Amino acid sequence: MSVDTQQAPAELTDHELKALDAHWRAANYLSVGQIYLLANPLLKERLRPEHVKPRLLGHWGTSPGLNLVHTHLNRVIRSRGRDALCVWGPGHGGPAVLANSWLEGTYAQTYPDVSRDEAGMERLFRQFSFPGGVPSHVAPETPGSIHEGGELGYSLSHAYGAAFDNPDLLVACVIGDGEAETGPLAASWHSNKFLDPVHDGAVLPILHLNGYKIANPTVLARLPESELDALLRGYGHAPIHVTGDDPMAVHRAMAAAMDDALERIDAIQRSAREDGVCERAHWPVIVLRTPKGWTGPAEVDGLPVEGTWRAHQVPLAAVRDNPEHLRQLEAWLHSYRPRELFDEQGHPSAQVLACVPDGARRLGATPHANGGLLTRELPLPDLESYAVEVDKPGATIHEPTRVLGDMLEYVMRRTGERRDFRIVGPDETASNRLQAVYGASGKAWQAQTLPVDEHLERHGRVMEILSEHTCQGWLEGYLLTGRHGLFSCYEAFVHIVDSMVNQHIKWLRTTRRLGWRAPIPSLNYLLTSHVWRQDHNGFSHQDPGFVDHILNKSPEAVRVYLPPDTNTLLSVADHVLRSRDYVNVVVAGKQPCFDWLSMGQARAHCARGAGIWDWAGTEDGGREPDVVLGCAGDVPTQEVLAAAQLLRRHLPDLTVRVVNVVDLARLLPQEEHPHGMPDAEYDALFTRDTPVIFAYHGYPWLIHRLAYRRAGHPHLHVRGYKEIGTTTTPFDMVVRNDLDRYRLVMDVIDRVPGLAVRAAAVRQQMEDTRLRHHDWIRAHGTDLPEVADWTWDG
Repeated sequence: MSVDTQQAPAELTDHELKALDAHWRAANYLSVGQIYLLANPLLKERLRPEHVKPRLLGHWGTSPGLNLVHTHLNRVIRSRGRDALCVWGPGHGGPAVLANSWLEGTYAQTYPDVSRDEAGMERLFRQFSFPGGVPSHVAPETPGSIHEGGELGYSLSHAYGAAFDNPDLLVACVIGDGEAETGPLAASWHSNKFLDPVHDGAVLPILHLNGYKIANPTVLARLPESELDALLRGYGHAPIHVTGDDPMAVHRAMAAAMDDALERIDAIQRSAREDGVCERAHWPVIVLRTPKGWTGPAEVDGLPVEGTWRAHQVPLAAVRDNPEHLRQLEAWLHSYRPRELFDEQGHPSAQVLACVPDGARRLGATPHANGGLLTRELPLPDLESYAVEVDKPGATIHEPTRVLGDMLEYVMRRTGERRDFRIVGPDETASNRLQAVYGASGKAWQAQTLPVDEHLERHGRVMEILSEHTCQGWLEGYLLTGRHGLFSCYEAFVHIVDSMVNQHIKWLRTTRRLGWRAPIPSLNYLLTSHVWRQDHNGFSHQDPGFVDHILNKSPEAVRVYLPPDTNTLLSVADHVLRSRDYVNVVVAGKQPCFDWLSMGQARAHCARGAGIWDWAGTEDGGREPDVVLGCAGDVPTQEVLAAAQLLRRHLPDLTVRVVNVVDLARLLPQEEHPHGMPDAEYDALFTRDTPVIFAYHGYPWLIHRLAYRRAGHPHLHVRGYKEIGTTTTPFDMVVRNDLDRYRLVMDVIDRVPGLAVRAAAVRQQMEDTRLRHHDWIRAHGTDLPEVADWTWDG
């Protein structure tokens, strides 16, 4: 047993100690009951096989440690009057957090049928990991949770995201020793270099080492205490160690550690806020070592269980069939002395509830875990103030994301006092042309600065760290606690957070079905430095597949936008920043791009999601077009317009329609996505039997997948990225992937009936130009003059 403190806090009285132990025992009893019992929750009769669930699911091993943490957080929250939130990292800690939510009364307030009495206890037990019930994780259904525990690695970054711009909030974060082995968690230890003790809340990491994962020891638990201490100090933390297996001794040590940690946190915040101290703080971290499956069966079938990997899930697996297992389960449950903890009606005793906070200070009731309750509307500007002038299509050129940066600077400035908007990204804000935001806020930074550094601020709200995982976790925690934000990233590398966004989308889908969860601001991605303009960085930086990944997910929660120019980007940004409960992916270029639409036209086009650009085609309205040129994305749009221009010049009798798609989900049937088009609307745009040549920003098969049910799908031909990349010229990228204007003209000739013979000479000319391009770039290192100097002359 050890506890390392700066000064010895006041000792617990015997009364306080017994109350803490009673609460902990009650939570342990409820945790075991959820894993095993269908009936007889208070053991008023001898335990029989029919009282036990037919399928035993859940995880006992981590639960007693989580119950200990919850019990002691209750004590300091109540005694110190703190507003607190806890992020529960261990993957399957559901029984513990549900047990504590039930004990404090939050669960019954949220789900009145699971009342805080015997009948409610039985429902609590039955529903756990049971058909029609609740998951074994700390899930969206769990009051007080902002973190799905099913996938490990994200707890600490979520905790910091919750603390940013929440100056009065204490965010405790329990990190399991299995989770501590993950890459995302390892990177997130550095979040303490970004936590501003003046404007942000405090994060108290609690590293819970119980020694084992499913079947193996954990790395950090096998380190000597001195080595682990050095590691955590190297991360910039001040460790406080609590180790033991004697409950009363651990209670005393844990209480002292909690008091010590909060005294250190108070001192750090006081010195920064009142005395102006600027040195980077070394925030406390509690290292809690207790046995896995603590207080559970010591031995089962002659094999050790408590303190081993065998305690990870269900220690007694054959309770219905094995009388000895049934006897052990009954003895295990009675070891917590439930008659001391609950009265005859199943109500928790006064002693059990003595340390529980009141009202919204209960961990299950904090509004910070239901962030939509705290969300304020984001102050967004009149877009006309930032729109670029477009007198006619293609007459001017702008860098779309640079103009967006001006708009975001306004948002950052207007939220300067309220501090509820942040931009995150992996070292790419300026690279992505958003540097105008530095006029309103610099980059958050608490570590050393040098004279050569630029835009670093102790109180900054632009967040940059070269860990996409950490950026994602920060922003998710920020949004889940009711604030707004934007994640700007190179398109190819946003894949690093594929799994994280999966979990967030699942969270959103679940919360939409929970009436008590208020909608939260959407998770907004701006993907730029995209595949078609990574010609200088090469193949490693060329991957547009994140869109495919997102559109595989729950249709009610995902949206994908490909604005073709600056004003459409502004319109889309305005929309996504106002939205709630979505994951919005916006793919837009940062390189100079032609302006096609005025602000009014852009608003209307974005509201439609897809529409005909009549000025770009050659329709006269009298009959169906001979061919439809579809496009989605800025570079594909330019190539389609260049192809339309070539067709007008070389095949003037051909009737061409140009359709641009901004909202990719519009291609889906109405039955498959809320933004999907009815068949009649789709057929009006693309026709039922006219050849459609579609130039798409990403992998071409996605468009086929979205449109495969449409009547005109047999006539749909898609060009896009075919995983052919290198370091080359911008136009060579589209040529290599057959997305270029000349290839599109050839596709039209190949697919419009009667053109193959009649336009053979035109087709040959297009092919010759592609061959000439091949030789030109190798001789000159630049694109053909007619491509580099191309303008729209429609």
